[in-house]
Amino acid sequence: MKYDIVIVGGGHAGCEAALAAARMGCRTLLVTLRRGDIARMPCNPAIGGLAKGQLVREIDALGGEMGLCIDAAGIQFRMLNRARGPAVWSPRAQADKRRYHLRMVEALESCDGLDVREGEVTAILHQNGRVTGVVVGAGTRITAGRVVLALGTFPNGLMHIGERTIPGGREGEAAAGMLPDMLAVAGFERKRLKTGTPPRLRRETIDFGRCEEQPGDETPAPFSYRTPRLDLEQVPCHITWTGETTHEIIRRNLSRAPLFTGRIKGAGPRYCPSIEDKVVRFAEKKRHQVFLEPEGRGSDEIYVNGMSTSLPADVQERMIRSVPGLEQAEIVRYGYAIEYDFFPPRQIRASLETKRISGLYFAGQVNGTSGYEEAAAQGILAGINAARSLRGQKPFIPGRMQAYAGVMIDDLVTKEIDEPYRMFTSRAEYRLILRQDNADERLFKYGVRFGLLPREAWEEMVRRRRRVEAAWRRLVRERVPAVEAGELLRDAAGGERIQGAIAAHRLAQRQGVALESVERLLPAGKLGLTGRERESLRIRLKYDGYIARQRKAAERLRRLERARIPESFSFADIGALSAEAREQLARFRPGTLGQAARLVGVRAADLSILMVFLERERRRSAVPERDAG
Repeated sequence: MKYDIVIVGGGHAGCEAALAAARMGCRTLLVTLRRGDIARMPCNPAIGGLAKGQLVREIDALGGEMGLCIDAAGIQFRMLNRARGPAVWSPRAQADKRRYHLRMVEALESCDGLDVREGEVTAILHQNGRVTGVVVGAGTRITAGRVVLALGTFPNGLMHIGERTIPGGREGEAAAGMLPDMLAVAGFERKRLKTGTPPRLRRETIDFGRCEEQPGDETPAPFSYRTPRLDLEQVPCHITWTGETTHEIIRRNLSRAPLFTGRIKGAGPRYCPSIEDKVVRFAEKKRHQVFLEPEGRGSDEIYVNGMSTSLPADVQERMIRSVPGLEQAEIVRYGYAIEYDFFPPRQIRASLETKRISGLYFAGQVNGTSGYEEAAAQGILAGINAARSLRGQKPFIPGRMQAYAGVMIDDLVTKEIDEPYRMFTSRAEYRLILRQDNADERLFKYGVRFGLLPREAWEEMVRRRRRVEAAWRRLVRERVPAVEAGELLRDAAGGERIQGAIAAHRLAQRQGVALESVERLLPAGKLGLTGRERESLRIRLKYDGYIARQRKAAERLRRLERARIPESFSFADIGALSAEAREQLARFRPGTLGQAARLVGVRAADLSILMVFLERERRRSAVPERDAG
């Protein structure tokens, strides 16, 4: 059998990679252990969240499927961080896990040029440093020009529940050992990481009356730009708290916790610790928040977010029943920790192609990341770049000033990953530019260019942007008389007096002044914007100066990113560099000066020296050699 591209793994990364590659015209094969586990949510039943919601919007703006799936399968939608500035607003949705899986399977099965096959890939075929295909099962060889590995937590996965250890990629599924072992033999460095999951409870055994209800937004906003609106009855979540009794149960049983007995070797996420880790690390805290999240509209299971654990089953029973509202709760599935292999991402390029084997791409947890959204973003980029590589085109590498996905990829290839990597808004220097509401303005043109979105989507976005720009120019041009402006300011909080007429945009920027109030005073009438366009204009009015400064800073970074470093460039030959800089540059092999500048141990002086030597190299390469004789 022969394919253009083979995708290994049917999780969130694998699905996005397969759809992108096939939609770009490549004959694509997705190999997964079981069709029934495609796009499964083994951990929390939600998509989006802080910074993760931005990633989903970016995936959608590139023509990916995750946003459409959660819009179809969501049971509650909320915009997080509304009390703060728009730079950190993040959409999140609770998912019907079964419906999400079915919606993704439907997308895969209806995609032209894409085949889905059950099986385990046991080897990667390669020759002379280039991938040539894969082996499925005991010996079925499939040739392919490009291969994307999206293996999740299956590489040598080992689950822990108290003193019990069970080989597996997740509950009820076998681990994958042959492929990661083969990659190690081929020269890839691997390490171990750890993640975990909490118990699931039977819904009918929970006393929700003792918990705080958490409803969805009154007007839910869809994730996908292709979903016109959401019409659904939302399902509430609930909040409760651990207490001293819970913490004492945990403390008395730390000697049975694999995290503290040394049975678990892999590093876990600091930002999402297990409940036993929280009790030890934050001993001064009297309680910890627990979210009770339904796993589906028709599901009887409740996910206990905030109580991830690997304690023994009997301890989990007592721990859960010490929490208000859960006194009679029945555990349907126990929580567990899982250790798995990953391959430090300094071994990949920013295109996600491995440095050791050309044509082989890594995406998702195999790169040390954590989360459905981080995996899916890598998946769509790997699929796009594998397809572009087959066509002889340059890879698509979004920059830090262009997308949260660009921030993530840059972090992966320039930083040492010693714990599961998760996206945060704080990781993005230009987060006021990279908002969740403008992912289409940043990325639609690429989705259209790659053939993943219809051109009409880009054209409509351009028309929307022009309407907002025209409204901005009107506000700058038109002036509000002093009398009307003064009355408006007196009504606003902290009113002030003004002398003479004032530009409408300056008035709208004043504290406590609503855009609608200024709009009523415009000589030429209302602005004629949609709700979404009006929101974009509000953000620009309030943050125009900050946005302008971030754009200037982003342009300075863009100049550094344009300065490419040849793969053959020898850092060892530059004696003027500090020893630490030479070591880090040789270890990570940055592709640009911008990436080099972000390496730990590379100082400003080292960067200046490197720029001089790169310029010498460029001039030497530009001078044609004279004919011999």
